[in-house]
Amino acid sequence: MAEKIEYKQERWSLEDLFPAIESEQVEIAVEGLESAIADFEHFRPRLNAGLDGEEFYEVLEAYEDIDRRLSRLGGFAGLLFSGDTQDQAAQSFQARIQQKAAEADNRSMFFKLWWKSLDDGMAEKLIRFAGDYRYWLEKLRLQKPFTLSEPEEKIINLKDVNGVSALVSLFTTITNRYTFKLEVDGEQKLLNREQLGAYYYSPDPALRAAAYQELYRVYESDAPILGQIYQYIVRDWRSEGVDLRGYASPIAMRNLANDIPDQVVETLLEVCKRNAPLFHRYFKLKARWLGVDKIRRYDLYAPVAQAEKTYNYSDAVGMVLNSFRSFKPRFAELAQQVFDKRHIDSEVRNGKRGGAFCSTVTPDLTPWVLQSFVGQPRDIATMAHELGHAIHSMLASDHTSLTQSASLPLAETASTFGEMMMVDEILATEANETVKRDLLFKRMDDAYATIMRQAFFALFEREAHDRIAAGAQVDELHQVYLDNLKEQFGDALDLSEDFQYEWVAIPHIYFAPFYVYAYAFGQLLVLSLYQQYREQGESFKPRYVEILSAGGSASPQEILTQAGIDMSSEAFWQGGFDVLERDLERLEGLAIES
Repeated sequence: MAEKIEYKQERWSLEDLFPAIESEQVEIAVEGLESAIADFEHFRPRLNAGLDGEEFYEVLEAYEDIDRRLSRLGGFAGLLFSGDTQDQAAQSFQARIQQKAAEADNRSMFFKLWWKSLDDGMAEKLIRFAGDYRYWLEKLRLQKPFTLSEPEEKIINLKDVNGVSALVSLFTTITNRYTFKLEVDGEQKLLNREQLGAYYYSPDPALRAAAYQELYRVYESDAPILGQIYQYIVRDWRSEGVDLRGYASPIAMRNLANDIPDQVVETLLEVCKRNAPLFHRYFKLKARWLGVDKIRRYDLYAPVAQAEKTYNYSDAVGMVLNSFRSFKPRFAELAQQVFDKRHIDSEVRNGKRGGAFCSTVTPDLTPWVLQSFVGQPRDIATMAHELGHAIHSMLASDHTSLTQSASLPLAETASTFGEMMMVDEILATEANETVKRDLLFKRMDDAYATIMRQAFFALFEREAHDRIAAGAQVDELHQVYLDNLKEQFGDALDLSEDFQYEWVAIPHIYFAPFYVYAYAFGQLLVLSLYQQYREQGESFKPRYVEILSAGGSASPQEILTQAGIDMSSEAFWQGGFDVLERDLERLEGLAIES
């Protein structure tokens, strides 16, 4: 019998990138980047009608070399900053590398502009020699109608470093210094946001309410500043995307980046809105289980069975790896690499970036994962989610650095699938019926959080972008968000006024406008795929691995079509909600039997 491995919560190691900011290796890497860019600039006079396929491929390889060098430096800077957002050396280094990235993009930009400017015949002739770079090149051509002149593009790059990027860093620095006070069992606790968030799931309704109230007390005090930061980001997004580049709307800029037609996104959001009553039914069911006439917004994630079980970190890791292993041993082996390389940061500490993520730096390096593990069942699901991202990345590691990462709507496929497998694994092995019942409700909670909540975030963003363009003040945006919540929840729960400040506490709308609908897209897609897995078993797995292994080497439409999915069909999106309705009916049956 194999000896049980003990896993400890620790800070990640960045040794596979660089030993430290001040190290000689960093300066060598910066010099190497400069040299690679200078060499690439020599290609400029060779980009003409006489360029042959072999020379074209040489240019692509040289461009990828710059991308890999930048990714190593940028990945190191980003991971350092995420590990301690209050570290001034990390802040300065990140700003330095962002400046280098803008300069590198400006000096190599001539290639992308030349490629977009080619007539279709010349582009088709050369793309035959592109190999795995093909889809990256095709995607660049989609931007042709929205591309500006070289001097204008260079100015935008430099502007972003000390504009939008600086605003995002400022938002992160401000909000990650926050501490929250909460009285628990008569003891006054000083918590970071991750620790505070654990109490949203408390069995104690007063503690749940107090946790949310403390969150919004702190954010409300800085809401005028955080709201201004958001306004500047939104104005910049519109100025560049709509006014300068000519996109039809602010969201259209994200849609093209995702290579998802505007109408598909519109259909997705409309189907989500139409299915809001499904979750209204769920919230009313939850109220009956909690023994109240109507739940409050504070009670949205309340455990209905009052289970307070927590999990040891090492046991949680073992559970996640076993879940992957039961699906496919190769998946567990890939996830194990993240721990073997010490590429996971699971500690809870002040200054660390909130939330969780998986970062792929280059195809040859094992991804890095960040989460703050506090022992809740949801932390196990989060671990499975982020390691799913890592597995997705490693399965696609034979692609170039330009084609490894899946587009945003497909990027959540392996992560959400892995999370669903993990919950099923707990349900199958957990002896405590109360915990199992709690998890069934949690799965519905998560479906709400990933689909409906994110879709309504996107709907808020769409309105906020328009309102800000018309001159809306921060206080008006509070009301816009509150109205959005009222439409989302209807009469299914009691909504208190303090939730009007929730939007200033949502990092994604600052970091990446309209990113959020990708979660709804991904979750509904995975519901369809997971249902196929349940029905087909082993025969499903090769096709699923093929989807993940494609990474970003083909368009979402091509990848999904191969999986038998028509993303333009309302019926497809509705099918995901039909799966959720069956889960809800199962829960309603449990309630009737109790």
